[in-house]
Amino acid sequence: MAHCYRPVPAADDFVAWAERPDEQQMKAEFYPHVDKARLFEDGYIGAPTAHSRGSTLDLTLVDVPAPTQPPYVPGQPLVACTAPRAQRFPDNSVDMGTGFDCFDTRAHTADPAVTGTARENRMLLRRLMTGAGFVNYDREWWHYRLRDEPYPDTYFDAPVARSSVR
Repeated sequence: MAHCYRPVPAADDFVAWAERPDEQQMKAEFYPHVDKARLFEDGYIGAPTAHSRGSTLDLTLVDVPAPTQPPYVPGQPLVACTAPRAQRFPDNSVDMGTGFDCFDTRAHTADPAVTGTARENRMLLRRLMTGAGFVNYDREWWHYRLRDEPYPDTYFDAPVARSSVR
């Protein structure tokens, strides 16, 4: 699983969402222990974003072959991204101690509360990515930026159409 390029308008939409305090529909899953008003201050959301420079990606590790996962069922109750892996909405990634895109201190790469296999998986991901020339954002175990960015001051606004993804 990986997320990479984020067009400027998409990043702007994310920032606008974060600035609307009454929109709390996803709080129970993605930021259960953080006040939405603190998402900027705590460093979970920022603007502009290196994702719009095409030099940053969010990724995790997946066993090969990837295990199947059930589809999301609309209306299914949300579960905190900090809950034990067996209780969270299933994905096919290895255990990283929290769900992907979890705004919580437990998602910090070196959070001491994350131990065992989940910690080993985080450290493996960090070794692999730093060895390939990426730098981890320490508040998100999944977030990596290319160390030697080719366009460190350019934010791209190239539209992405479904027809271009194959």
